[in-house]
Amino acid sequence: MSNKKIDVQGTPVTVYSDKDMDFISLTDMLKAKDGDFFISDWLRNRNTVEFLGIWEQVNNPDFNYGGFAIIKIQAGLNNYKLSVKEWVEQTNAIGLTAKAGRYGGTYAHKDIAFEFGMWISAEFKIYLIKEFQRLKEAESAQLGWDIRRNLTKINYRIHTDAIKANLIPPELTPAQTNLVYANEADLLNMALFGKTAKQWRDENPDNKGNIRDEANAAQLVCLANLEDKEIRSTIERAINSSPSLRNKKDLIEAFVDSVSPKAQVDAEWQAFVARKKVEELDRIIADEGLNPDETKTFVDNAFRDGSIPTTGTAITKILPPVSRFSRNNNHSAKKQMVLEKLAAFFERYFGLS
Repeated sequence: MSNKKIDVQGTPVTVYSDKDMDFISLTDMLKAKDGDFFISDWLRNRNTVEFLGIWEQVNNPDFNYGGFAIIKIQAGLNNYKLSVKEWVEQTNAIGLTAKAGRYGGTYAHKDIAFEFGMWISAEFKIYLIKEFQRLKEAESAQLGWDIRRNLTKINYRIHTDAIKANLIPPELTPAQTNLVYANEADLLNMALFGKTAKQWRDENPDNKGNIRDEANAAQLVCLANLEDKEIRSTIERAINSSPSLRNKKDLIEAFVDSVSPKAQVDAEWQAFVARKKVEELDRIIADEGLNPDETKTFVDNAFRDGSIPTTGTAITKILPPVSRFSRNNNHSAKKQMVLEKLAAFFERYFGLS
């Protein structure tokens, strides 16, 4: 879980990722608002509570509807106040969290943070979304560059026999050439990470994992390119242990199977992601019987704005005709199912292309 900073109209705002979700510091954002205001002032607003409740219903299967109902009744009253801690404890919410320590403060899922941005000002919200998108695009671009750079470095198949004949590859420094490599794994570790497994363990005595559990997506692709079953198993374990990569596992593995060391990896990655994105959206449209044109416009706007809208009339335009007054309330159930699928699709592809 690494913290990054974005600059929103001169205000540094912290962003971090956890469990496939991006969180933005509301505490940092609040510094851009004129006057003495607190996050609790925003939380006690009835419109805020309704928005948070809808977001949790769509994204949180463990949401406490009973606790939410009590808060919703009291929201907006002059003498009512609500803290983030109370909101989380009473509703089991996952969209807001309070952190202690150096980067402490109140953090919100990016969907909620964008809504909070509107409370500061419409202009601030627009620049917040723009800078967040810039961050994700930079991460995606770096992924492609790192893959190409590392594949260029180890663009040949390394075999045990070759290692015995030539233990020292030209990429290593003079200091590293003095090391004795016990096996093929440590040669790959040196090529990709610049250190052996033992060196990594000595530097990280409290970490129960190993050096390859810390690999990023670019390094994983390079490892996979060596076509070793044991390495592929290591890659799968590393992906499963990474919150930011877990919902992209099949994408990374499919791309790894198709890429070659001589490929223009960054361009091929972008084309691969774009193709898969269209295929998956078409499948959702077909499975749910959605309006194709309206759905594509809805999704394009979501990627432009940085979140899937859960309220308003836009979502109703894409749904198939269902009576709002049916006894089984099929309209509400269908709406929630579609929102869940589109939200998962958005989280999977946002920032990748």
